[in-house]
Amino acid sequence: MDDSLTLEVHDLEVQVLTGIYSEETHLPQPLRISITLGMTCPDRFAPDTPLSASKNYLDLKHSATTALPEGVHFTLIEGVADHICETLFLQDDRVTWVEVKIVKLAISEAGEAIGMTLRRHRR
Repeated sequence: MDDSLTLEVHDLEVQVLTGIYSEETHLPQPLRISITLGMTCPDRFAPDTPLSASKNYLDLKHSATTALPEGVHFTLIEGVADHICETLFLQDDRVTWVEVKIVKLAISEAGEAIGMTLRRHRR
């Protein structure tokens, strides 16, 4: 079995234009986005291993914030998740899979987490 490295950034709150109902299509909605990705890794991480042997966690955050196109309306949150996956695959050839979990905060009535999880593998 090959070694792998899993990186995670969880619970980012991001305002995104998304939704199918008329009351959802004019203003951004708050989403809670969590990202987990797998990537190849070196044989060993020594104390002086440089950041280039891994991936900057801020790249994951960027894919769910500033890398989302401004002013673009995503009909489905699945489209938001797919855009995040593609951004991370394009950033780094070592990324083998990406999992994005999105919770729609605006439709929660009693603190429940309503949303979806998309997992994509590099093709």
